[in-house]
Amino acid sequence: MKKQVIVVAGGSGRRMGLETPKQFVEIAGKPILLRTLENFHSFDPELDIVLVLPKKEIERWKHLCRLFDCEIQHRIVEGGATRFESVKNGLTLALPNAVVAIHDGVRPFVSHNTLMRCFDAAMQFGTAVPCVDIIDSLRKLTDGGNEACDRSMFKAVQTPQVFKSELLMAAYNQPFNSSFTDDASVVETLSPIHLVEGDTDNIKITTPFDLQMAELILKSREKQ
Repeated sequence: MKKQVIVVAGGSGRRMGLETPKQFVEIAGKPILLRTLENFHSFDPELDIVLVLPKKEIERWKHLCRLFDCEIQHRIVEGGATRFESVKNGLTLALPNAVVAIHDGVRPFVSHNTLMRCFDAAMQFGTAVPCVDIIDSLRKLTDGGNEACDRSMFKAVQTPQVFKSELLMAAYNQPFNSSFTDDASVVETLSPIHLVEGDTDNIKITTPFDLQMAELILKSREKQ
């Protein structure tokens, strides 16, 4: 089956305390979003890449591509008012008979092993969602206050979330529901979700602390 990734990059710089949208913030001299595309391209140069951007940021991205000599082939789609609408817009370019990954533009460090697990599992089961264990203790809010939870019963969800294209498009033909917090929550109305092992380096960069962590990850990889 063909492989495709839809990279959703509709964030702002609000939590960064910056005017620059977070996907364009640089790590070690290169925009986060460019690092994300380079990571997928190095995983599979034949991978079909679709990039979803806010309308007002498309020209900025094209300028950055020229500035950083980005030659990775990709198609750009205008995003919507919500992530649900942005993914739905990206799916207008979904390939038939393919496995389609939906990925956050500000997760540039997902490992190639994780990508392989996700695509292989989606081909077999129709769905694949990478997750990692919860390491912190959890407490559940109750009417009377709060109570301890068994953290082994929970997982932290990452992207890319990968699905067979026909299943994914059918799921996104539904009206939006407030319970849709990610792609898996949309698709699970039609199909069970298969979980695969994620990786701890696959962080979502949304805060200044995340930027510091990203710099450390880059430095550690340079030493390998």
